[in-house]
Amino acid sequence: MTAEVIVDIAHSEVDKIFEYRAIDGVFAGSRVKVPFGGRVVDGFVMRLKEGSDFDSDKLKSILSAVDEIPALNAECLALVDSIAVRYHCPKALVLRLFLPGEMRKGKVRERYKNVAVFVKEIEISPRAKAQRAALDHLRENGRADYTDFCEKFGRSAVAALVEKGAAALEKERVARTPYAALEGLAASHELTAAQKEAVRKIGASDKTVQLLHGVTGSGKTEIYLTLIANALREGRSAIFLVPEIALTPQMFKQLRARFGESAAILHSGLSAGEKFDEWWRLRTGEAKIAIGARSAVFAPVDNIGVIVMDEEHDQSYASESNPRYQTEEIARLRAEQNGCKLILGSATPSIEAYRKAQEGEYGLLELTERINKKPMPEILIADMRREVRRGNNTAFSALFREELSECLQRGEQAIVFLNRRGYAQSVICRECGYVAKCEACDVSLTYHSEEDCLKCHYCGAHYHMLSACPECGGTHLSYAGTGTQKVVGELKKLYPSARILRMDNDTTSGKEGHYKILKAFADREADILVGTQMIAKGHDFPAVTLVGILDADMSLHFSDYRSGERTFQLITQVSGRSGRAEEKGKVVLQTYDPENYILRFAVDYDYQGFYRHEISLRQATFFPPFARIVRVMVTSPDDKKALETLKEVWFSLKELYDGAPGEFLFFNKMKAPVRRIQSKFRYQVLMRLREDKLLDEIYSRALRYSSRDVLVYVEENPNNLS
Repeated sequence: MTAEVIVDIAHSEVDKIFEYRAIDGVFAGSRVKVPFGGRVVDGFVMRLKEGSDFDSDKLKSILSAVDEIPALNAECLALVDSIAVRYHCPKALVLRLFLPGEMRKGKVRERYKNVAVFVKEIEISPRAKAQRAALDHLRENGRADYTDFCEKFGRSAVAALVEKGAAALEKERVARTPYAALEGLAASHELTAAQKEAVRKIGASDKTVQLLHGVTGSGKTEIYLTLIANALREGRSAIFLVPEIALTPQMFKQLRARFGESAAILHSGLSAGEKFDEWWRLRTGEAKIAIGARSAVFAPVDNIGVIVMDEEHDQSYASESNPRYQTEEIARLRAEQNGCKLILGSATPSIEAYRKAQEGEYGLLELTERINKKPMPEILIADMRREVRRGNNTAFSALFREELSECLQRGEQAIVFLNRRGYAQSVICRECGYVAKCEACDVSLTYHSEEDCLKCHYCGAHYHMLSACPECGGTHLSYAGTGTQKVVGELKKLYPSARILRMDNDTTSGKEGHYKILKAFADREADILVGTQMIAKGHDFPAVTLVGILDADMSLHFSDYRSGERTFQLITQVSGRSGRAEEKGKVVLQTYDPENYILRFAVDYDYQGFYRHEISLRQATFFPPFARIVRVMVTSPDDKKALETLKEVWFSLKELYDGAPGEFLFFNKMKAPVRRIQSKFRYQVLMRLREDKLLDEIYSRALRYSSRDVLVYVEENPNNLS
């Protein structure tokens, strides 16, 4: 028997099948150790076959199988070629997506503990009281943790029982369970007529992808859970995707309450051991539901009955490392392989998804009312231009302070949203204009008051806070911009008795960082939650009746065709956190541009009006979904080498452009807007294509110039053009 193997080396020169003699215990999907080029490397068995295309005497043999059960199922193996071709990357890189990184590198294994088990009753001397007590304990309980058993009865007594054959020592697998303290009560919810109709339509539709567009609080989650329950009843499995790690504990709690141990969680915030154990629970079928962020789309479940992608519009569903995949595309491939539905849910669907639904490529289901029939929270606009004219230079408008005071007096909770962490956006010398910048990135540093340091939000570098300007020696340093740390400080001065929590990347370290903050707020241990976009979506806090959006303009004026869409989505999502229970909700939206059409659509929760305006604008200007933006990035620590490679890439692509100029709406080379990140210089060729027919050729021409010294990669409709 011959095994066709892909070696775990991500290089185009070895991106092909190698044949080895199979050994017992090796199956399609097995991870194996194989001899390769004078060393032993890991590989993946893609399939087994009789005979070989080569002289069987010259074939090397597989050395061993890494796991007893094949790590990859048949569906995963079938997807590898499709994904590798679509994203123009070696198959080894694709195969790695289906495995936890620490597991693939052999850095984590099963955990076992020693247990003592009862074997038989024996005669024990009346003087050996410890042995007698230990044996009685074992007989009553059957088994006991060896360490605890020895601590309770003494190591010598336990050893004597083992020596006499009354007890035996065995190894027992220990499951490392994430969020073990997570508790949830299974509540049975009777579906509303609108929810029942949505479930019925999904089941009756012949379309693989279904877009569930429902206002915040309309009961989308209950539809997801019903569809998952239906899949489990049919003996199938499910994948539930959320955009942020912050959302996984809350959703995991609901899944565990409803489906018990059938739910397993996968995300990068787990420890290596927890991820390993949860992954194997899914692979062996012990768990049937995988929940997690983007990477959970590769969960090792068989016979999938439904895939849910909540908050489908969120940009975190796009991978920014190779392979640069779109989660929706992978989810759709898996849904098609399994003959199941992919549910895309959002209160603010992406323009691309909603257009596909409008044109009939996707099924469309719309929930226009909140589940409790309560109105959407009223959005009040605070014109910050007037505040400045009145001499108010704080982060808070008079309207917001008034509403927040009343909210706290009523004993209710408030959320304050600002999508900028730290204390101040930058530190500036008022004498010479110097701005503190990162040594490795061409960006200004953010001041963090709690650590009294400067941080780069691109590479994570820390710097000591300046006592004087390094350029002119001046000591008049000022702070520009406001971050979440500064907001918390100002709130504490205004409301000294209020209990305040902050949630951003600086406060959520550790695998349970998000969960602890959200749980404390849900348990009413705080009155105000201040945070960045991780608090904007998916959370359900019944006592929250006020949301303050401090800088609604922040994302509005970026030089990005999606800036209007993202602003509308963010405002709608964060507004939806207010008034989700019995009390009416309010939102104070602070802006310097109150007449802006995007804000007006958001204030009225008018997605349809926003969509019509935005789709017309994009059609007139030929931006996605009416074109495709392609960016070829060239990066290197050596500026000269990066520039030389850019020229080679440019001339190769220029040939393509000269041969079909009508296919291009835009074509040019330039420095990247942020010229240097993590000490690597960045250049780009930016293109806008009418169609996708030249896409494969662009990949082929560009990637051939990637080398050990210069990285070249291609991005399609990138989330961030900086």
